[in-house]
Amino acid sequence: MSTKLLSTGRNWTWTGQIAQFTAIVACVFIAKGAIAEPFYVPSGSMEPTLLIGDALVASKFPYGYGAASLPIQITLPETGRLFGDTPKRGDVVVFRWPGDRSQAWVKRVVGLPGDRVQMRAGQLFINNHAASLTYDGAGDAEDDRGNTERANRYIETLPGGVEHAIFKIRDNGRLDNTPEVTVPPGMLFVLGDNRDNSADSRVAVRDGGVGLLPIDNLIGRADAVVGSWDMGMRNQPVYTWLGGLRMDRFFTSVR
Repeated sequence: MSTKLLSTGRNWTWTGQIAQFTAIVACVFIAKGAIAEPFYVPSGSMEPTLLIGDALVASKFPYGYGAASLPIQITLPETGRLFGDTPKRGDVVVFRWPGDRSQAWVKRVVGLPGDRVQMRAGQLFINNHAASLTYDGAGDAEDDRGNTERANRYIETLPGGVEHAIFKIRDNGRLDNTPEVTVPPGMLFVLGDNRDNSADSRVAVRDGGVGLLPIDNLIGRADAVVGSWDMGMRNQPVYTWLGGLRMDRFFTSVR
């Protein structure tokens, strides 16, 4: 009898531990799927807003929920978005890249459904209205290999008043002049803030860009940088790595 009771107690102990672990995993899964999800920035396409090595949090609820919102990527029938909403012009969004939905990318929304978008000599035009540019000094744009290049920094003001910083490395880059594109229903036109180093809606998916982004591919809105580390420190001795923490970027909002 006593042996049986001891065995039963062990079973209940294991059952309780498994139940607790399952509950924890479920809570994490639900939180990542419904509230917010962390992401890491591996490229410089959104400089100076986001730097290589930034850890950001994307809020799920602003645009509703769909298959792209899940913390694991699985193939589901396209059924639209639950509680869906369209991003605002100027939002920084995290999304599934149309070329490979297992990849999460981040860009800024500049064109909404029905908008006419064009680049003219490096200046953004939306519905034939120019986004104003104000010179704001210079900075160093970093590429994926850790090399830096001097870039002019501008404050761009989108139609509607949203202001944000951009980098321009060249005056006449290959993507500085584009045909006018009318954004179809259910699509977005997105750009990287590092205008000469971003494969965005100016570049077709077949050429490694985003093309016009389906709203159903949205994961969430990038709201905050919660941590940041200078990836260039990888080439330094391990004992110096703490010096790579960019403390001034911890817990800062994304604009």
